[in-house]
Amino acid sequence: MENFIVSARKYRPVTFDSVVGQGTVTKTLKNAIKSNHLAHAYLFCGPRGVGKTTCARILAKTINCNNISGEIEACDVCESCQAFNESRSFNIHELDAASNNSVDDIRNLIDQVRIPPQVGKYSIYIIDEVHMLSAQAFNAFLKTLEEPPEHAIFILATTEKHKIIPTILSRCQIFDFNRIKVDDIVARLKFVADKEEVEAEPDALHIIAQKSDGSMRDALSIFDQIVSFSGNRISYKNVIENLNVLDYDYYFRFVENFLAGMISESLLMLDEIMLKGFDPHHLVTGLSSHLRDLLVCKDPVTVQLLEAGASFRERYLKQAGTCPVSFIFNSLEILNSADVQFRQSKNQRLLTELALIKITRLNQTEEAESKTNHTIPEKKKESISEPSENTPKVVDEKSVESEKTKPDLKYASEPEKKAEVPEVKISEKKVSENKPAYEPKTTSIKDGLKGAFKTSEAGGDDKILVERKQEVIQDNPFKPEDLLGKWKEFAEKIKEERPRLSITLRMQTPELMEDAKIRVEMQNANQDEDFTKFLKPDLLVFLRKELKNDNITIETTLIKSDKDSKKPYTQEEKFEFMSEKNPNLKVLKQQLGLDFE
Repeated sequence: MENFIVSARKYRPVTFDSVVGQGTVTKTLKNAIKSNHLAHAYLFCGPRGVGKTTCARILAKTINCNNISGEIEACDVCESCQAFNESRSFNIHELDAASNNSVDDIRNLIDQVRIPPQVGKYSIYIIDEVHMLSAQAFNAFLKTLEEPPEHAIFILATTEKHKIIPTILSRCQIFDFNRIKVDDIVARLKFVADKEEVEAEPDALHIIAQKSDGSMRDALSIFDQIVSFSGNRISYKNVIENLNVLDYDYYFRFVENFLAGMISESLLMLDEIMLKGFDPHHLVTGLSSHLRDLLVCKDPVTVQLLEAGASFRERYLKQAGTCPVSFIFNSLEILNSADVQFRQSKNQRLLTELALIKITRLNQTEEAESKTNHTIPEKKKESISEPSENTPKVVDEKSVESEKTKPDLKYASEPEKKAEVPEVKISEKKVSENKPAYEPKTTSIKDGLKGAFKTSEAGGDDKILVERKQEVIQDNPFKPEDLLGKWKEFAEKIKEERPRLSITLRMQTPELMEDAKIRVEMQNANQDEDFTKFLKPDLLVFLRKELKNDNITIETTLIKSDKDSKKPYTQEEKFEFMSEKNPNLKVLKQQLGLDFE
């Protein structure tokens, strides 16, 4: 029985071209070898498992090769390459700084550097995890690192570049290794699977690549683990079961429930997920990633940012077409807020359930707003359009006499038709009964986040009159005490849903001017802006209905505060300020010959 070698070692790159995801680094090193511009010290830094030590070993092997190929790769035939492959080379020294981090260890290294190579041209010293050296060891290493013998080349590798002192950094050529892309890891895993005669589904390899977090070594280790679990056939189901990954299908079903407004189904799915052993926080972060992927699918330019298998890619594109962009934005903000509050929450399940409920209500709120902001339906338009010959004209009792005295300009040229139109009188009370009663608006997540965008789209005060669909303009006089009573009544109505704005209303005292104009004084510009955006439209509708006067308008003014004047700061300014209130202070100052210090 042959000894098993893990894939991370068995398929470790041995040439520059086989290094995955670090094309810039390998190209620079090959050009340096080709032009014979080798530095005496290199620093390879980056996350774990991205090829730092591998590139260091390939560089050490290549620069000592006696027959470098035209592609700047080692020949694997000469004595130096053979010694390296069999781990018996005396020219390449690997040192673990984690276990050799003292000054004595560096002194031994310095003594060893003086010995020239027996075979080959260079002695290469690879120091891994160099950030583990002590401060004294770094200082002892400085002189040798700056001016080593001609035959010595140092290659330092670290995952924590910020822990290395600047004097070391300044003596090295620094190469930053990036995290390996998901597609590159998938391609490498597919290569290894073919070599090992393992049948693997593309979606399964994508999950492994995403779980590895940009580390090729981690991806190969997970691959070996899955092969041990499922044999020579790796399926998507086996991968998510073994790695404790939540199935993507749950996220798609959650979004479908959100759009359909099914709160109970979403809560039942959360319970099902928790029964499988998943933490609620896992759902919050996973759902955030899913919505992010839907967002990048909304624009053909950003689809390339989607990291998913081919089968899921089509499903993402299909579901993204059914999700409004505003819904995705607001959902991400809700989930992000829940993610931030998760550690501090004592009832994490309730926090997750509230987030799911808020997201489900988002789409319902947007649909309700779109219904209220849409244009008047055709049937309703007919009721306010020009009256036909056989259509009875509906008028208000109070406006009958004014209509008789005022000539109808529209029908002045057709007096016969006007006479034929019968008039039906109805009371004002009956007209008002057909109007919908005022209901305070519910505060949705979108209202809280986007402010009064809906107000600006509504078209201002004139649009409100159209939405009320009134044919008769009311102009009943009212008293200041009536105004104050209705003002406080509206503040009480919105107390539970908009407490901060309710307090703002209760603090104000409206002043009734001529022509039903109401003036309100605001403390500052921010308060004025909040009142204009969030309160004024609804307050106008309420007051016009309750006071039966459609000519009501509201204007705001800012209170001029003494705080705007310049405050006394220096001793002279304070004295002048006090002298304005008490002129005798100047007299006292002159008589006593006082002066400022």
